[in-house]
Amino acid sequence: MTGIGPLTGVGPLGATLNPFVGLAHMLDHPFLRFAFVAGTCIALAAGLVGYVVVLRGQVFSGDALSHVAFTGALAALAFGVDLRAGLYGACVVFAVLLAALGRRASADDTVIGSVFAWVLGLGALFLSIFTTSQSGTGAVGSDAGVNVLFGSILGLSSSQAVVDSVVALSVVAVFVAIGRPLIFASLDESVAAARGVHVRLLGYAFFVLLGVTAGVATQAVGALLLLGLVAAPAGASQRLTSRPFVAVWLSAGIAVASIWIGLTVAYLAPRVPPSFGILAVATATYLGAIAATSGETVRLGRIGHRGRSARAGDGRGTGRRIRDA
Repeated sequence: MTGIGPLTGVGPLGATLNPFVGLAHMLDHPFLRFAFVAGTCIALAAGLVGYVVVLRGQVFSGDALSHVAFTGALAALAFGVDLRAGLYGACVVFAVLLAALGRRASADDTVIGSVFAWVLGLGALFLSIFTTSQSGTGAVGSDAGVNVLFGSILGLSSSQAVVDSVVALSVVAVFVAIGRPLIFASLDESVAAARGVHVRLLGYAFFVLLGVTAGVATQAVGALLLLGLVAAPAGASQRLTSRPFVAVWLSAGIAVASIWIGLTVAYLAPRVPPSFGILAVATATYLGAIAATSGETVRLGRIGHRGRSARAGDGRGTGRRIRDA
């Protein structure tokens, strides 16, 4: 969206962009208020669920859901159904399928790549059907594919913002309720099962939460970029702390900060898409976390190497002593 930033008056050399003029009045724009409210709720859900995605090593699931979100949303539009019905429905159904497959899913890269390409091809087919059916009717449908792929958080109406916020906060509430046993089961499934934790049931609940989160995050950053909002804050928090219950809320905080800063950048620089600003902040935070902890990783690696060498040396010395005896 262009033309929303704080431009000063026009002088002899043309309009001059002052990024700080009117910043205090940024929330006077209703669409920005809707974006900040809905974006904050969506980021909380993405940050919390995303931490478990990274902890369980199932980032691939988020990537798969991004393809499904695109196709489900466009299928709904093609058949004249509300976009969110297809978006949430497809994501949740596919997430439950992933949970049912569990570790039995052992398809190779060729099969996975072919399925992904087929799913995207279906999305392109539904997009063609939708745009063809809308041509000549006066309805605007040409931006539907772009909005689904890259998000349209600045285009949310008040009712859409309320629905998305309620859905995202529901995800947060359920996560808070099951978060402790879910993280326990993600860290050590065998021990959790021995302690009486319903690991399988928690797995289904987690994937349903992931499916709903993918659906609601698609409206903020788009299907193509939702993996960044889910995985990047979680990856950064894992690098910055080894305490799971601190890391999970740090992940949520990084996601919320990414939304706030990204929307502010989009307001100050109207040519910058909000999705780009949001993902740029999340990615920069992850890279910063890597840079900040790389020295500690190298140091721990050297300590571990010296420890292994010392143990190997003790073993060789013990062997020599045995032979000498």
